[in-house]
Amino acid sequence: MVILGFDIGAALTPDVSILETVIRGLITYFSILVLLRVVLRGKTSAVTVSDLLVLVLIADAAQNAMAAQYNSITNGVVLVATIVFASFSVDWLAFHFARVQQFVHPERKPLVVDGRVIRRTLREELMTEQELMTQLRLNGVEDLVEVKAAYLEGNGEVSVIKVPDHEARRPDWTVLPKTGDV
Repeated sequence: MVILGFDIGAALTPDVSILETVIRGLITYFSILVLLRVVLRGKTSAVTVSDLLVLVLIADAAQNAMAAQYNSITNGVVLVATIVFASFSVDWLAFHFARVQQFVHPERKPLVVDGRVIRRTLREELMTEQELMTQLRLNGVEDLVEVKAAYLEGNGEVSVIKVPDHEARRPDWTVLPKTGDV
């Protein structure tokens, strides 16, 4: 059926088998998921220009592998539905199975404990002290002595637990004896 020069039948007729489209979409989705979890595991949730560039290039590189050069709307809709279904399935599996949970949403890692930077974690996560201090400032912290604990959460965000105001630590030199008490 052609309406105003647009062939609806041709646009909706799959160029590639639906099963092939689904399988290509699933393989590509899970391959990229594994690569991103392994390679970008420690990245904080802040997206930099280089992170955005990586995602755009991955999308462009993966497009041909997923699409098999299709032109039909049907193949496009099936591919998008496959990716959405795969994403939902991964979240469902992570909710129900601890092993999947650990991979998809890893445990938190300590960055600061009692005002002390955990340098081993920074090295493992390729995070500089400047990046850590940026994340602390974004959480309203100006100085490490204000931090009871800071963690790199499984979703890439940094959470901060501040020292309560009444327990604020002061350097020993600020408490000087009164004149005559010495």
